[in-house]
Amino acid sequence: MVKKLGMRRAPPLAIAVLSLVVALAQVAVSNDKTPVPADKSQVNAWFQSNVQAFTARKGTLDPNLEAAEARSKVIRVRQDGGGDFKTVTAAIDSIPAGNSERVIISIAGGEYKEKIKIDRTKPFVTLYGSPKDMPTLTYGGTARQYGTVDSASLIVESDYFVAANLVIANSAPRPDGKTPGAQAVALRISGDKSAFYNCRLLGFQDTLCDDRGFHFFKDCYIEGTVDFIFGSGTSLYLSTELRVLGDNDLTIITAQARESSTEDTGYSFVHCSITGTGNGTFLGRAWKASPRVIFSYTDMSSVVAPIGWSDNFHPERDRTVMFGEYRCSGPGSNPAGRAKFAKQLSDAEVQNYISLSYIVGSKWLLPPPNV
Repeated sequence: MVKKLGMRRAPPLAIAVLSLVVALAQVAVSNDKTPVPADKSQVNAWFQSNVQAFTARKGTLDPNLEAAEARSKVIRVRQDGGGDFKTVTAAIDSIPAGNSERVIISIAGGEYKEKIKIDRTKPFVTLYGSPKDMPTLTYGGTARQYGTVDSASLIVESDYFVAANLVIANSAPRPDGKTPGAQAVALRISGDKSAFYNCRLLGFQDTLCDDRGFHFFKDCYIEGTVDFIFGSGTSLYLSTELRVLGDNDLTIITAQARESSTEDTGYSFVHCSITGTGNGTFLGRAWKASPRVIFSYTDMSSVVAPIGWSDNFHPERDRTVMFGEYRCSGPGSNPAGRAKFAKQLSDAEVQNYISLSYIVGSKWLLPPPNV
């Protein structure tokens, strides 16, 4: 008869340690799904609790990101020659292709008239300005000169990009509705897993091309006229002001570009505010067949049209759009006159859109740097 071998029991201390590791892992997962609190005064505390520093997150982040954060360096840009470089472009050019460490480009205050591009071969780049003296990155490119998406003053194609305390502007004049190709992008973000903290994006038509990838915006300001946030990104906007520069012409905040329900993309705005001038502004339009845009806990001024949303003269898209609102406030949030294809979401329906899990934040999102 063959004697069966029994499994050795682990000592009590080992069992306790294993239980603690499992518990901590469960906490990390649950934090990703912890919803943003309904009380706006609690948002910063929620963020600090759920987006902790790299040193507290080792072993839970994307491995390449962990390796990059462990080897960070700072490059300084000063127009007066007191730094490593005088221009942002020169600083970016100094980063080698295939970069594998966090490179923080610290930019002194001032106006930098440059058309800046960060190639996809240069991940882990941070552009940092002082919150007390925010630098302005600006250029006047238009769609007529470069094509719409390439007209951006700042183009970021690389992954794991971070921007903090920057003004990013396109200085081209406001489109008059007659001149072809007058739209002008301030920022195009096409890299994955990118975050923006305390940034001001200034433009008119097509200010922000939120192109593709997971993105996070916190405490930002974005202004414009028509489709001033557009693209196929999967993005969470938190405590961000959307400023409509309206008059009597058409104004639209979002033109999210999801083509079908099989695409897991969309924009979620949480504890944001919609301000500005004029009236009759649409929260979003069905530029493509299945756009997904959600506003939660957002204060909407009277610039927002009672109907709220547009199917872009494509009534067949009424069945495929995902335009939702949840517990919004202000004179522009009244659900009574909303388009029939828009939804007032239930507590259960909104959960996926008001937590970091929407952008898989537990794997990559870090707090803004201190330089």
